[in-house]
Amino acid sequence: MSARVLVIDDVPANLRLLEAKLSAEYFEVLTATSGPDALAICERGEPDIVLLDVMMPGMNGFEVCRRLKSTPATAHIPVVIVTALDQPRDRLQGLDAGADDFLTKPLDDAALFARVRSLARLKAMTDELRNRAVASRRLGIADPLVAAAAETGLNGRVLLVEDRPAIADRLENALSAFHLVSVETDARQAVQRACEEDYDSVLISLDLEGQDGLRLCSQIRSLDRTRDMSVLLMGEVENRARILRGLEIGAHDFLLRPIDRNELLARVRTQIRRKRFTDRLRDSLQSSMEMAVLDQLTGLHNRRFMDTRLAEMFDESALRARALSLLVLDVDHFKAVNDSWGHDAGDEVLKEFAERVRACTRGIDLVARMGGEEVVVVLPDTGPKAAYAVAERIRERVEGSPFPIYGATREIPVTVSIGVASRRAGDASCADVMKRADDALYRAKAGGRNQVIVASAA
Repeated sequence: MSARVLVIDDVPANLRLLEAKLSAEYFEVLTATSGPDALAICERGEPDIVLLDVMMPGMNGFEVCRRLKSTPATAHIPVVIVTALDQPRDRLQGLDAGADDFLTKPLDDAALFARVRSLARLKAMTDELRNRAVASRRLGIADPLVAAAAETGLNGRVLLVEDRPAIADRLENALSAFHLVSVETDARQAVQRACEEDYDSVLISLDLEGQDGLRLCSQIRSLDRTRDMSVLLMGEVENRARILRGLEIGAHDFLLRPIDRNELLARVRTQIRRKRFTDRLRDSLQSSMEMAVLDQLTGLHNRRFMDTRLAEMFDESALRARALSLLVLDVDHFKAVNDSWGHDAGDEVLKEFAERVRACTRGIDLVARMGGEEVVVVLPDTGPKAAYAVAERIRERVEGSPFPIYGATREIPVTVSIGVASRRAGDASCADVMKRADDALYRAKAGGRNQVIVASAA
């Protein structure tokens, strides 16, 4: 896939060379010759990936990477350090700064392009989540990017798939200082464990005896239960072609043997941090979706969702000539509860009321808070007699035992009045059913409350 790649280098010849290579592979290339210029471009959200030289005047590449990864607005942008530095301590310093990879010049073009495409896919997967999570701030949810950028990548759950005991022991000992590690020698058992347990990262040896590590990588990346786990491949230098194939399949990173302990820890930490970043965005999106359709006090659906869903349920009922009934519930004398016991006690009553109503309904029923103490229950495939039975069951459950308030230190009696109406053949819309249910509720309250009234079927 294509992507916008920002190349940062203070040497014009290096810039032109990388720009030409990337352009030939149909990447869109941006360039910068200094750290501050690069940070400004990234803050504007222009690049998908950053290729970063280390040796630059003023602000070196390590510092640029550190600033990008510690800033919520740019922490999601993949960074690959591309440098002539080739010592293990340089590689470790780059990974510790948050880089997603560290490539040493002269570059292997195939490895570079495979890495850029792999990171571009990963970023594309998180961009939509990130945009929606940012939008959730308008709903009052705490900024998810701040929490995600602060993730350390430590205390993860790691599955190590390696069938050579000595190597497995050495890797497990290194990782166990910072993570909870499980070792598996069989690829089929590894898939099963990955599906059953909640791992952050899976490390797969490409040298499994009689087993295909790439096949295992493909299975983990394709299954719904495991596709969000980070996958790191481990192989010999001569396995490079298979490793690059693994990146195409969906592996997130790789390690070449002999594996340096510090590089192992740094790469695993980076991948766990990236996974948790997307997990937080996904959780934030889920929270924003729930806030959009749920009443925050009771956990029932809100008025906005009910209006849309009720119209759909009415149309489906009419199309299929199936029954549809609607209950409108109102807590009796609720204002007196607030006046006598306080609004906190009133909130406790509404929460308990919602639980008792929910306990009397089915999963296919729609239960929504209309506002205040009024709740609507929509019952698909339910005629007037069955709807009355449901309403009476709710009324009895509400009246049957006192409601706890003040943290369950006191109890008060509560009752409910309910109006019931069912769809008629001549109804033009769900508003007709709602009007009859409201009228029935009014009669129930006018007639003494704590009762169920069914609207006339005529």
